[in-house]
Amino acid sequence: MDGRADRKAMAAGLVVGAMALFGLIDNFMRLAAEAGGLWQFHFLRAGIALALLWPVAWWWGVRLRPLRPGRVLARSALNSLAMVIYFGCLGFMPIAQVVAGLFTAPLFVVLFSVVLFRERVGLWQLGAVALGFVGILLALGLDAAELSGWVALPVLAGAFYGLGNLVTRKWCAGEGTLALLGGFFGLMMVWGAVGCLVLWLWPLPVAEGAAGWATRGWVAPEGVFLLMIVVQGVGSLLGVGLSIRAYQIADATVVSVFENTLLVFATVWAVVLWREVPGAWEGLGLALVTGAGVMIALREPEAVAVREEA
Repeated sequence: MDGRADRKAMAAGLVVGAMALFGLIDNFMRLAAEAGGLWQFHFLRAGIALALLWPVAWWWGVRLRPLRPGRVLARSALNSLAMVIYFGCLGFMPIAQVVAGLFTAPLFVVLFSVVLFRERVGLWQLGAVALGFVGILLALGLDAAELSGWVALPVLAGAFYGLGNLVTRKWCAGEGTLALLGGFFGLMMVWGAVGCLVLWLWPLPVAEGAAGWATRGWVAPEGVFLLMIVVQGVGSLLGVGLSIRAYQIADATVVSVFENTLLVFATVWAVVLWREVPGAWEGLGLALVTGAGVMIALREPEAVAVREEA
């Protein structure tokens, strides 16, 4: 197996492992939204992740200062904004529409590759991305009648996420994975702090239960909410780290489609945990998503070598 194939296989394994983890821990977000607030969740989750990151970096002797701070800041801003919009939409939109919007990211990866980086993308890749997107719609049970104007917000999250992941490959391939993790969670903590401050100064009406997720201010972190913050803090640190490394060593159009396996893992965990069994159309959609990932992986353009962690 040559170096390109090695990188492709490693990237696929990393991102699929990350999606399996996210599929598990994200299934419990419904419990966190019942009693907690979105901005407090981001602030505390990022704080836990950073508190774990610093001693790990010191133990391994890895520097957290990026080689190109400006580029890492741009990458962190794009990906963190995507997550802020994504989790924010969960407070007032159906989960299916939010996830479908975020998973337009592979389409934007291809679009931005052509428009911003002047790359040539073949019909095979375009067809695979379109197939994967159709699979997402089927897997989530969406149809045209269910879509509304609000769908633009999670699609915007998909655009930020797609561009951020493309920038990871183009601008940050030589950066250390822990440095990129620090930048991402650092900005997530900033967004959380800003949100908490705004809601403290200008409180908004808060609905009961999960409906108050986006407008709920600071509450005592206890019980299930505290447990979910800790689980997400530790799990997100590991999962995001795996995803970053995958984008550093393989082409973004490949990795972004493999991220669609989150739908598969989220569905499997939902069956195990909540007995939510998908129907025939949803099952077909999951198969299309998996097939699209295989199609693009078979036609991966050659990736350049990257610096290994110190």
